[in-house]
Formats: sequence, C-alpha cells, structure tokens
Amino acid sequence: MPPGPAPTGSLSDALVGRRAELSLLRAIVGSRPSLALVEGEAGIGKSRLVAELLATPDLTRTRRIVGQCEQLQEPLPLSPLLDAFRLAEAELAHSKPPNPVVGALAPLLPEIAAHLPPPLTPLPDQRAERHRVFRAAVALLDHLAPLVLVLEDVHWADASTHDFLAFLAAHLPRDLTVILTARTESGVLPIREAFARAPSGPARTISLAPLTLPEVQQLARAILKTDLPRTFAEPLYEKTGGIPFVVEEVLRTLLERLPASEIPAHPGALADLAVPTVLRDVVLQRLSSLDDPARDILTAAAVIGMTPDDRILAEVSEHSPPEVARALAKAQAVGLLHEEDGHCRFRHALARQIVYESVPVPGRRWLHLRTARSLESGPGPRPVARLAHHFRHAGRTADFVTNAEAAADTALSHGNDATAARFLLQALNVRELASDVRIRLAVKLGRTAVDGLAHEEAVPILQCLLATEPLPAPVRGELRFALGRLLRQHGEARAGYLQIENAIDDLATRPDLLSRALAVLAAPETVADRHVKEHTARCDQAEEAARRSGDGDALISVRIARASLLVEQGDPASWRLIDELLRDHRLRANPREHARACLNWAQAALHIGRLDRAEALLAEGRQVADQAEYLRVAQVAELVSTAVEHAAGRWDGLDHRAASLVRATSAFPAASLDSRLLRGALLTATGPAEEAQACLDEVVAVAEQVGAVWPLVAARTALSRLALTLDDTETAVAHASAALALVRAKGTWVWGAESILCLVEALHAHDGPHQADAEAVAKAATEELRAGIDGADAPLARAALLTALAVLAGPPDAARADALLDEARTTLREAGLRHQEALAGERLGRRRCESGAPDGGPLLESSLRAYAELGADRDIARICRIMRRNGVPIPYPWRGGRPSHGQTLSVREREVARLAATGKTNQEIADVLYLSRRTVESHVANALRKLGVPSRKELRGLPDD
Repeated sequence: MPPGPAPTGSLSDALVGRRAELSLLRAIVGSRPSLALVEGEAGIGKSRLVAELLATPDLTRTRRIVGQCEQLQEPLPLSPLLDAFRLAEAELAHSKPPNPVVGALAPLLPEIAAHLPPPLTPLPDQRAERHRVFRAAVALLDHLAPLVLVLEDVHWADASTHDFLAFLAAHLPRDLTVILTARTESGVLPIREAFARAPSGPARTISLAPLTLPEVQQLARAILKTDLPRTFAEPLYEKTGGIPFVVEEVLRTLLERLPASEIPAHPGALADLAVPTVLRDVVLQRLSSLDDPARDILTAAAVIGMTPDDRILAEVSEHSPPEVARALAKAQAVGLLHEEDGHCRFRHALARQIVYESVPVPGRRWLHLRTARSLESGPGPRPVARLAHHFRHAGRTADFVTNAEAAADTALSHGNDATAARFLLQALNVRELASDVRIRLAVKLGRTAVDGLAHEEAVPILQCLLATEPLPAPVRGELRFALGRLLRQHGEARAGYLQIENAIDDLATRPDLLSRALAVLAAPETVADRHVKEHTARCDQAEEAARRSGDGDALISVRIARASLLVEQGDPASWRLIDELLRDHRLRANPREHARACLNWAQAALHIGRLDRAEALLAEGRQVADQAEYLRVAQVAELVSTAVEHAAGRWDGLDHRAASLVRATSAFPAASLDSRLLRGALLTATGPAEEAQACLDEVVAVAEQVGAVWPLVAARTALSRLALTLDDTETAVAHASAALALVRAKGTWVWGAESILCLVEALHAHDGPHQADAEAVAKAATEELRAGIDGADAPLARAALLTALAVLAGPPDAARADALLDEARTTLREAGLRHQEALAGERLGRRRCESGAPDGGPLLESSLRAYAELGADRDIARICRIMRRNGVPIPYPWRGGRPSHGQTLSVREREVARLAATGKTNQEIADVLYLSRRTVESHVANALRKLGVPSRKELRGLPDD
C-alpha cells in the first residue's frame, strides 16, 4: 500500500504554517468513524496537508487508499473510488472479502476481480443495481478497515460519486476515516448536507487560509536554503497572495534565472518576473469560464489596479453598477478575486498581471486613458501617482511627465526618496522632453537618487546631461556634486571624488551646496592619492562656506565630517566633538543625518580599535534609522553590526552572517568592498587559507580599480598577516610594503600600524645576506609609526607599535621586549578586542617559553582556549605547533594539531555532515558553505571516521547533539 500522495514537484520538504490543521486531521483519524473536508482555493496546499498526514509515523500501520477526481467533461461514474480500490490489490490478495455482495464490484474492477467474490447476476432495476454497488463498496471499505479513504478534488466528482458519499455518510464503517479535498471557489458541494447529518457525527471542515508574511518568508527560506530579508519577502508576499503553489512557482521561475543564494538580493526581479506557465494556464482557464460581459469588466479591473474602485470600473468598462457587481461576484466565485476589507481585490498580483496581459496592447492603452480621465474627474486630491502610471501606459507623454514630477515632489515631501527617484527616472526616459524640463528633472533626481538608492539608473542620465547640455555653472555644479555622490555609492570611489572636485568652482555662488561638497571631500578613506592635510584643508573650507551660507544644517554636516576625519586619525578631540553633536538639537531633528553620522563614526571607531565607542554609536544609529524607516542605511548598519561582532570576538554564526552580507551588498557596491574585506579577515583565522586569500585578493583588485584606500590598506595588511602564518615572508613583505606606501601617501598612520608590524615581523624573520638592511628598514618604519601615532587614541595602533618594538628588541633587551608585549596584550584586553588579545597572548607566551619562563605555557593555553571559543581553526593549528615545539602539553581535545574534538564532530564537520546526509555532493556543499572542495572532502572523511560509519548514507541518522 503506498504511503500516501506525495507533493509531486514541490520545491520544499517543509510543511509551513499548517501545524494546527495537521493536528486536527490527526485527531480526526484517531477518532474513527470520522469524516473530514479539507477545503480552500486552488494551490492553497490541501493535497500537501493530506500527504503530510499520511506520512506521519502513527499512521504507518493504518491502511490508506487515495482516489483522484479528474476534470473531465463527462466524468466516469465512481471513478475516484474505483481507482482507490485498485490500490488495495496486495491486501485483497492476502484476504479476500467474505461478503458476497462485494462481488457486485468485480465487473467494475477487472484488474482485481480475482481477489473479490464472484460477480453477481445483474439486477433488472438500474436503481437497485446502483444501490447494490454502493453496499458492495461500503462492505469492501469495512473489510479493509482500519482504513483512511482520501478522495481528492471532489469538486470535480460525478453525480454518482456524490450520491455514494451521501450513502457512505449514512452507513459509515466503524474503523473508517473519509477525507475529502475540495476547492472553495467551486461552490457548495452537494454532499455537504449529507455529511452534516451523518450518524457518526457531522464532518469536520478544515479551511486553509493563505500563508502569512512570516510564513511566506519561511517557505521561501526553505526553498532557497538562504536567509530571506524582509525587503524580498514583502514583495514576494504581495506578488503571490500567500498561496503556497504560487510562491513555489514564482521561486521556481526565479531559480531558472539566478542562483538561489543571489535571489534575495534582487527583489527587483519580482517586478520583471515572467508569469510561470502553469499559473498562467490556471488563471486563463478561470478567466475563460466567465461570460463576455464579466470578462470585459474583469480586464478593465486589471488595468485599474489590484483593488478597483466600483465607480471608476463602471465608467471605464461602460457597464452599469449592477452589471459590475455581478461580474465581480462571478470572478470571485472562480477564484480570480477575493474580498478584503469590504472590497473586491485580485487574489494575487500575478492573477492581475495575467488578466492584464490577456488584453491586446491597443485595448490596454484605451482602458488606461479612460481610467486616467475618470481619476481626474473624481473627488478629493489629485492622485498624481496613479495618473502618472495610467497616462504613461496610455502613451500620453506630456500628461505623464507633468504628473510624474508632481508625484516625485509629493513622495519627496514625505521622505520617500526611492519613490521620487523612480518617478523622475521614468520621466527622464521620455525622449521628447524640452531641455529646460530635462534639466529641472535631472536636478531633482540628483537630490533624491542617493537616498533613493537609484545610483545605477541615475548615473548615466546625469553623465549624458553634463556631456551634452550647456548648463549654468551653479546647475552644472549641483549635477556634478550629485553625480559624484552617486558614483561613490556605486563603488566608484575615485571617479566620484574627482567629479565632486570638479564641482567646487561651479558652486562658488551656492555656499550651502559648496560646504556639503567640500565636507564629502574631507573624508580620508575615499581616495588613495590625497594626503590627510588636504582633507583637513577641505574641511576648513567647508566650515567657512557653511558659515557664509547661514545654513545651520550645512554647518552640522561639516562638523560631522570633521569628527569622522579626527576619529580616523585617532585624535582624542574627536570624541568631545561627537558628544557635542549628539546633544545638538539640530542633528537630533534630522534623523537621517543623525543615523548616517552615528554609523560612519562607528566604522571609524572600529578602524582604530575603539570598540566601546563603536558599539554605542551603532546602537544609537540603528535606533534612529529604525524609527525614521531610513532604508538606505539598513545594509550599512548590518555591515557595522557584523564588524562589531568580529572585533568583539563574538564569532558564533559570524561566518554565515558575513557570507550573507556579501551576497546582500552585491547590489550596493559602496558597502560591498567592506563586507568582502570583513569576510576575508574572518577567514584568515577560521577558514581555508586559499579561500581567505581569494576573498582578500578580490578586495585588493577592486579597491585598486576604483581607488578606495581604506579597504585597500586593510586588505593588503590582512594578506600580509596571512602570508606570515604560511611562512611566506617574501609575500608578507610585499603586501605590507604596498600597504605602508598607501599610508605614507595618505598620512593616516593609525591605519598603517598593523601593516608596519607585519613588515617588521617579516623582515625580522628574513634570513639572508641583507639582514642588516632589512633590520634598518624595519626600525625606520617603526619610528615613522611612533611619530605618526604620537598622542593618538587608537588601541590597535598602540598595541601594534608596542609589539613591533618588542620584535626589534635584541637579546640584551629581553626584559623590555617582554614588558612591551605584556603592555600590548593589556591594551587589547582593555579595548575588548578578544581575537587581537589572543594573538598578543600567543606572542607573549611563545617568547616566555623560548626564554624558559614558567608562565609561557599557561599563556599559550589561554590563547588556545580563546581561539577555540572563537572557532578560529587556523589559529588553533598554528598555536598547537608552537606548543609542541616548546614542549607545552596540549590539553584534550586539541591533541594532534588541528582540533580533532576526539570522537566528537567539530562545528564545521557537523555542518558538512548534515548537508552530506541530505544527498548534496561535495561541490554543492562547498558552494553552500564557501569552502574548497578539498576541505569538504576532508570534513566528510573525518565525520565518517569519528562516527564509525562506512558511507554517507549512514549520516542521515546524525543526532542533534
């Protein structure tokens, strides 16, 4: 007996949002005799729910037979019931029914007639014959009991099947459960009344509702096997109406175009989605079932919108209100519409799209124009956004541009920059715009596109306008400033900086804009070939322009930029300025500027190792951004939050979070480099060296291409540190020297401290004829660092300098070197930088072991345990080698180098084993976890060895703990 109907073609193995309904079904089966009706619209998950029921372990000993009603013009009498009986052949072969009346079924079931009593002589009265067949079917069901009989899609059942179900309800065998599934849009089932009056009690009805937004998010996550941000889940929910079948079909279509991991980062793909063929066929079939007037009214409704207004619909379709009401009722009956908040609404956005696309293009234009005219004549404020939409699709460009600009102004007044930018972009795509209109719209676009995250679309428009139109200097300056900001947002750091530089002269008569442009140029992390003194001069010029403008907000923007500049240099005065700004009512009155400032300062604080300040600023920035619903900084906030967790040593789940962040920022290049840098830095301690190197190499390549200096310095430094762990001193020197050259050109020595330490360690380890020269270079770089960070509030730089001095100290200065390393460790511990503290403890412990000090071993063990808490596998492997070399006992479970965890799986081994248990190949696991295939092979082999199982199949029983 088959276990039940499997959800054929389903993309998800998980049942989402139906736990209560499943529990009710199980209770119904457990209280036989019983009747159940599972109802809901097409695609809502009726068959999936029944399949989950039949797959539950407590039903494994209960027979179940399933019949399917077919959508035929002339259904065969009793066909779903007879199909179900055929599934019982194996049981009947072992136990022939003793009741001779069952023989009445033999002529109807020739495939299993040999296992039934002999056929009976036909009765002359057809009604009597049908009654005998009904009795025979009930007797056979009784013989097969305990039994669950499932009949699917009974809304398509023939009259004989309905009559039999009414008979069955009155003569229900004691150990039988009957479960029917039916669509609600097909009207009231004929057997409802019979089921309601069944002697065993009325049938239980289980009505399935659409999934909620969180449930759609959960289903999509189960299908895509990746995190799903709300920015993707919400449009997916709106597009699909929460119907599981539609959700799966939409995601199936997207999976044909994009890898699963990239889909959540492209919510715009939903807007351009081609309707899945299966869904289109279903909707068009329902549409064709309507009569001509109803179909005409419904197509007009699709043009008007998701929830068409009855008045407008009557005017546009040229039908009377009663005719419109009847048409909407018919469309609702076939499942194309549903009622929501007292109004008829399309069941989901895709249903509306299919109906809309069924209208020929000329017909659509005519309906759009009629809709626009009806909206213009309506009561209340002018609905400019809707008018822009309808005039655009009606081909009335002049009316469209007028209303699109008005809609953009309205959106901007409500702080909705994204919507404003979208309308302006649409208007600027009109070819026949007058020059003055194009310039006016472009200026507005420049003001909205940055916060509206429309950099990709807006950049070519502004570039073309600047190249082709003769513009007044102030307008040209404003457009260049806007273009520069957009280029920076698009990841083109140097190009954006140069564009803003070119705007300065043009903005001479616009001191408010001039001050803001100069404030942007004061940011030191933007370009590699501008010294910090030049950034300081720009900041001074910006402050003078802001005072000249009399614009208090402009002055606040300049002071924010100055605070960032000071933090990046480790200037203690920066914190006093930041505290003053955070108390300034003008900043607090501008939540966007407030949130942006806090996040920028938090990033700068992390650059110098002030974790305490970074955490406080992040918390305030996130709170303000959430209250203001400032979406532009959402990814920046997540980036800073992940970086804070990394610096603080809270690494549990951080690898997955960092990988997700890389995917999420792929469409936001301004944050993409930093997210890749963060993941690369994490991998240098936790992941395979080749993956860390590949990630950091990509950061270097892109940063050099676009001219972004901060991620370039940090990535070069991380590569140098990675090379040192691999004993590749030549590569370490090359990367550290490249980073040091950038720092010298920029003058921000707090950024270069770690690179100088790497250089010093690499040169100190160099063994060759030019050792003296190498030592001289190392000492000179260290002295540059000492002078560069003198008086700076920068724990990372301070610790790096102390460590470099300790490395350079000769044997006569062993005590001083020890004290320097101890001070560096204390500095990092007080700063809360756990991983850096562990590294410093490792250096100190190694030196003390080599000098014979008794506390060297405990220091190394302390760092080993810190690495274990972090999950820093590469660091564990290195320190275990150091401990063995110095005769320090390695505590269980780290004996043998890399942590074997005894016979217990490591976190990574368990993660790999679970994926292998699902049937994924090594390459598929490598793609999911961002590992190399060789590393996955090693983890699988370790898991099999530790668990004592011979093959991957046995991993399916892997326990949770």
